[in-house]
Amino acid sequence: MRPRLTLAGQLLALQLTIIVLVLIAVTGVSLAQFDIGFRQSESQRMRAIAETGASTEAIRVALTDTSKQGILPPAADRLRALSGADYVVITDADRRILASPNPTAIGDRLDLADSPVLSGQAWTGMTTADGHRFVTAHVPVVASAAVVGVVATGRRYPPLGERLITAAPSLLVYLGVAGVLGVAGSLLLARRVKRQTLGLEPVEITRLVEHREAMLHGIKEGVIGLDTENRVTLISDAAIPLLGLPSRARGRRLEDLAIPPGLYDALTEDSGDGDRIVAIGDRIVTLNRMPLVTDGEPVGSVTTMRDRTDLIALRNELDVTRTTTEALRAQAHEFSNQLHAIAGLLELQEYDEVRHYVSRVSGTRAELSHEVTSRVADPSVAALLIAKGSLATEQGCTLRVHDDTSLGPLDEDLSADLVTVVGNLVDNGLEAARPGVVEVQLTESENDVAIRVRDSGAGVPDELREKIFQRGFSTKDGVGTDGRGFGLALIRVICERRGGRLTVESPGEGSSWGTEFVARLPRATGGGRA
Repeated sequence: MRPRLTLAGQLLALQLTIIVLVLIAVTGVSLAQFDIGFRQSESQRMRAIAETGASTEAIRVALTDTSKQGILPPAADRLRALSGADYVVITDADRRILASPNPTAIGDRLDLADSPVLSGQAWTGMTTADGHRFVTAHVPVVASAAVVGVVATGRRYPPLGERLITAAPSLLVYLGVAGVLGVAGSLLLARRVKRQTLGLEPVEITRLVEHREAMLHGIKEGVIGLDTENRVTLISDAAIPLLGLPSRARGRRLEDLAIPPGLYDALTEDSGDGDRIVAIGDRIVTLNRMPLVTDGEPVGSVTTMRDRTDLIALRNELDVTRTTTEALRAQAHEFSNQLHAIAGLLELQEYDEVRHYVSRVSGTRAELSHEVTSRVADPSVAALLIAKGSLATEQGCTLRVHDDTSLGPLDEDLSADLVTVVGNLVDNGLEAARPGVVEVQLTESENDVAIRVRDSGAGVPDELREKIFQRGFSTKDGVGTDGRGFGLALIRVICERRGGRLTVESPGEGSSWGTEFVARLPRATGGGRA
C-alpha cells in the first residue's frame, strides 16, 4: 500500500506546486518584458549609431566621390568597435554594399525589406540574417538634398538560453524566498488545521465520518443534532418518520420544517429534568436532549428519541390488569371478613342478626353498583369505578360518584383512554386523601368528555403545579424506585395526544377539598399535537 502524505506534507506539496506554476508565469512575463525592453533600448541605440555614421563628413564625402570609397571600410569598423554594434554596413544609393564586417558581402545588394530609408526616412525593426535575428536601424546619408547612401547597424537578438541565463539570478532568488515562505506557511497552516481537527489527519477524519454515518443510520433509536441556530446538522433514518420530517431535512432550520410548538420546545430547550414525553401525531415519544459545549461555548445539541407508543399501550394494559387484580384482592379481603362475621354469628346462633347483616352488606354493595351503573353506561369505566370503590374501602377512604355524573357508551379508543385517565387520577386521589374522600364527576358533551376528580388531601403547592406533570417527579417518597412520578405525565400526554388538556386546581381556603384535577378528552383524536 502506497504511504500517504501527512496533512503538512500535502499542504507543502500543494504550495510548492503553486509556487512552481507562479514562477513559470513570472518567467514568461519576465521574458516578455525583456523582449520589449531590449527592442526599445537597442532600436534607439542602433539608430543613434547609424545617425552618427550618416552624419560623419568623411562617409558623406566618400559616398559622393568614388575615388575616396576606400575609407568606408575602416570608418565602418571603427564605428562598430566604438559603439558595440554587431555590424555596421554602408551602401550606396543603389543598395550596393561598400563596407561590411563580412568581406564576402561587399558588392552585394543589401536587403532593405520594408524599410523606407531610400526615400529619406530613418527606420528601425527586426531582420533575419544567417539564421539570427537582429535589431536593425537604417539611416539615409544625404548630400545636396539627395540620398547618396545608407548606414545600416544591427544588434543580434539574444536566444532563449541567454535570456534565461540573464534572468536566472532573479528567478533563483524568487524561488528561494517563495520556497522558504511556502514551507513555513505550510507548517503553520497544517498546525492550525490539525488543532482545529483535534490532531486528526484527513484519512482519519474521513474514516471517522464514514463510521459516524454508518452508526447514525444503523441505530434504531432516533437521533437529531442541531447547531446554535436550530439548523439540523445530523439526523438518523429512524428520526425522520418519527418526527414527521422530510427526507432532506439536514441543513434546514426547525422553523422551516413546520415543527409543532411542543416538539420544538423539547428539541431546543434544556428542561434539566431528563427525558421528556411528547405526543407526535398518534405516537408517544420520549426525548432526551443533551447540549454540546466546546471551550465553554455552546455549539448546539443532540437529542435522542425513543418511540414508547407500544410500551405505553402495554403499560396501560398492565395498569388495567393491576387495577383489576387489586380490586379483586380488596373484594376478596372484604368478602373474607364478611364471611368470618357471618360464620361467627352462626356460631352464636344469632340467626336474625345474620339476616340483618347479610341484608345490610348486600344492600351497601348493590347501592354502590347501582349508583355507578345508573350514571355511567360505559361498561369499562363503570367496572373501574366499582373496583376502585372496593379498593378505597380497603384503604380507609371513601370513593363517591358526583350526582351530576352522566356518561353514555363510548367508542373503544376513547373508553381505553378514559379508563387510564380516571384510574390514575383516582389512584392519586386515594393516595393523597388517605384517609379521606375522593369524588369523581364524569360529564360529556357533543365534542368531548370531562373528568373531574377531587380529594380531601392537603393539596398541591403553587410552585409544584407544573412540576407534578413532569415524568419521574412525585411528591411521595421513593421516586424512581417504585414507578412513581409517571401517572400524571402519562395522563397529560394522552389528553394532549387527543387534542385535550389536563389542569390542576386548588379550591382554596374554606373548602373541604384539597386538590382538583380536570381533564378533557375530545371524542375525535388529532385535535392537536403536543
